[in-house]
Amino acid sequence: MSDRIRIVVVDDHPLFREGVVTTLAESGYFDVVAQAGSKEEAIIQAEKHIPDLMLLDVSMPGGGIETASEIAVRVPVIKIIMLTVSEQEHDVQAALKAQARGYILKGVASEELISILRDIHNGDSYISPNLAVNILMRSSEQPKPDSPDDFDLNERERQILEKLAIGMSNKEIADDIFLSEKTVKHYMTNIMHKLHVSNRVQAAIKAYEMSKSNSR
Repeated sequence: MSDRIRIVVVDDHPLFREGVVTTLAESGYFDVVAQAGSKEEAIIQAEKHIPDLMLLDVSMPGGGIETASEIAVRVPVIKIIMLTVSEQEHDVQAALKAQARGYILKGVASEELISILRDIHNGDSYISPNLAVNILMRSSEQPKPDSPDDFDLNERERQILEKLAIGMSNKEIADDIFLSEKTVKHYMTNIMHKLHVSNRVQAAIKAYEMSKSNSR
């Protein structure tokens, strides 16, 4: 396949890293141009290869957040994604401040990881939905929630939005309501347009706000 997405995978656990590398390489969409296990190695590979994407672990030697910040300054064209076990809000916030385009938990399924990385490469951003909801819940300034009636959503779109609000992935939604994942993605595109949001994370937050509004 031509025009593969060039990516560097950084994680200090070789067995896990090799598993991710194998998954990406076998998908046919990615060219893993290098691997690294620390901040120093990551920066060297970033400047040497200038990949499209870099996967970083928050808890890697030298610090994943610190690595992201430095790479964002040195090679700003690289899109950085955190792939980590940390569900700490301060890590999510710090990663976003460090210009990370995505924050993915390591329990993600292989197919979903591939889909998320391709979306980020195409200009989207991503935070695991349950983390986005937690950040919203802890926010000190809550905007007045919209009602689903404020948007021209059909019954199927409302159904998908409700499932998005509880943190379900596109694949989980597709399996739950017996649609293909591709069809759910088409619905999501239409939903985002109607909600006036630009990505799935913003849609998840909006969906959560609506669910809270309906429960009152």
